[in-house]
Amino acid sequence: MRIASFAEFWPFYISQHRDVRCRIVHFIGTNGFVALTLACVLARPTWMVPALLLDVVVFTAAFKMEARRNAAPALLLGVAIAVAANPAMLGAIVFAYAWAWVGHFLIEGNRPATFTYPLWSLAGDFRMCGVMWTGRLWSGRGEQIAPT
Repeated sequence: MRIASFAEFWPFYISQHRDVRCRIVHFIGTNGFVALTLACVLARPTWMVPALLLDVVVFTAAFKMEARRNAAPALLLGVAIAVAANPAMLGAIVFAYAWAWVGHFLIEGNRPATFTYPLWSLAGDFRMCGVMWTGRLWSGRGEQIAPT
């Protein structure tokens, strides 16, 4: 049975990131992705800006689909759009997922939620990173993590 909403998914997502070291490597990967994406936009703005706007449309349209089935096709379409606009985006994506998967496979010892809920996991990663930018989630094992 699938989780019915992102609001229900969030506690599960954060439970998969209890070890602060896992959250730190996610933070490195996500911020590196953002920096590399910005570099790609600056290098090819006439291609990247429309591509990223199209990605937002694709991901927004597919976000609710995640409750019914795995939205990997939408995520892969978004990747294809971004990489077509600037092939260096592939490096940004690999960078982010490499850091995240180190956190899961080598630190937490669990399976990344992105395999089952790819878009919600992506949103969860950005949300977790945002919470970390506010100064929370930097210590402990995260047992009482429940940011709103």
